[in-house]
Amino acid sequence: MTGKSSGERRTGLLNGFAAYGMWGLVPLFWPLLKPAGAVEILAHRMAWSLVFVAAALLVTRRWAWAGALLRQPRRLALVAVAAAFITINWGVYIWAVNSGHVVEASLGYFINPLVTIAMGVLLLKERLRPVQWVAVGTGFAAVVVLAVGYGQLPWISLTLAFSFATYGLVKKKVDLGGVESLAAETAIQFVPAVGYLVWLSAQGRSTFAVHGPGHAALLAASGVVTALPLVCFGAAAIRVPLSTLGLLQYLTPVFQFLLGILYFHEEMPPERWAGFGLVWLALALLTWDAWRAARRVARARQALRVDAPAHAAVDV
Repeated sequence: MTGKSSGERRTGLLNGFAAYGMWGLVPLFWPLLKPAGAVEILAHRMAWSLVFVAAALLVTRRWAWAGALLRQPRRLALVAVAAAFITINWGVYIWAVNSGHVVEASLGYFINPLVTIAMGVLLLKERLRPVQWVAVGTGFAAVVVLAVGYGQLPWISLTLAFSFATYGLVKKKVDLGGVESLAAETAIQFVPAVGYLVWLSAQGRSTFAVHGPGHAALLAASGVVTALPLVCFGAAAIRVPLSTLGLLQYLTPVFQFLLGILYFHEEMPPERWAGFGLVWLALALLTWDAWRAARRVARARQALRVDAPAHAAVDV
């Protein structure tokens, strides 16, 4: 990233803000699609996302990856697994927002980094630094506090966090670009999604052609709402450091949390504030530890650059 010009970095930052900002403000969109239910909205989102992404790939002529993917059954199976987990994530999120659980949904994306780290330890046998252990333990304590406060586990938050963390883990193994990956996943989702919409229409329960062209256009726009932030994220990822993206990602749950309280007027009893406070403490520890580790790496690289000319002079 050091070779990027200031203009490139500025463009990357703007795209990063746009991507995470749109993801953070998306709770404002799903209620507009009522009276469609969460499953109907989900089916439209899957179907129209493929239409939008396929059109983008057609314009940019980026199809070479598709043939290679079809010749690799293992990668194709991983794409199917990723599609399954993102379907769960999308469905639960849409239902949560339209059922008045925006704050709890935001918690899922706050604790997602902690779940990702925990999965790295359990599944990939990764070793954590002491501060990371403290952060994960603090996150676990937050879930306990929230469970006591709710009278049950915060299942919406946990489902969103674990489904998205698993989705991210599988995507790393697939190793496809963001837009290409979305195209492959929605291609797998497309047939069952359209099949469900046809069945819903045959049952006389579809809202697509019943509530006017405006409602139909909004349902179709769910594809743009899904794909456009991903395009901006892709533009950011190649222009700014991962550490910067790691900080920008917190914009999404912060916006969702603020919308839940200030716009949707959801309640925040003391035990919920306590749980969120613990989560924020855990994230602050993670951010500080990541910053400290990045500084150590940067100093080590600087030392190597300083030593290299001296060794070269001796060799001469």
